[in-house]
Amino acid sequence: MAARLSPRTASNPPSATVRFAQGLALGSAALAMGLIAGFFYAYACSVMFGLARVDDRTFIDSMQWINATVRNRWFAPGFFGALLLTALAVLLHLPRGRRRVLPWAAPALALYAAAFGITLGINVPLNQELAAAGNPALLRDPAAVRAAFEGPWTVWNTVRTVAATAALACLLRALVVYGRAPGPGDRTTPGRSRPRRR
Repeated sequence: MAARLSPRTASNPPSATVRFAQGLALGSAALAMGLIAGFFYAYACSVMFGLARVDDRTFIDSMQWINATVRNRWFAPGFFGALLLTALAVLLHLPRGRRRVLPWAAPALALYAAAFGITLGINVPLNQELAAAGNPALLRDPAAVRAAFEGPWTVWNTVRTVAATAALACLLRALVVYGRAPGPGDRTTPGRSRPRRR
């Protein structure tokens, strides 16, 4: 006679410790994503618009200084933290029974990975080329240097802004789904439904 199968753990919610870790990871990822999406957005809606109205040498000088100082302890938590924390949130929801938020957390990770890749693969090399141009006051053709940088950099900054903002929206939706999921006190057994709350 075949042994009776025990109820699958997938029918029960995660423990209080696991659920806390999931929520902490999701919330931290959303916070970091909001910071970096806002950072990209600030360039798209203000910084580049303002610099578009200055002369070529001033533009080059300003962007060189911005690029030289942007890598600091305030920038790193948002830029790197958004990727690492979102990846952690996805990992914590991979086991069976914890996958309700994956349809939102996984796209958030993919979207921000794209923004991260655009930054390192396109925007940073453009920054390095601009820095290599040297002192703006000594350039023979600052207009050409600016043209080679400004157009492509602005376009790809817009792309990464959209990707990071979409990732933030996905994480916020994931938090909503997480909040609606049953907690440790809501464990049920197969074939029995929870009583409705009045």
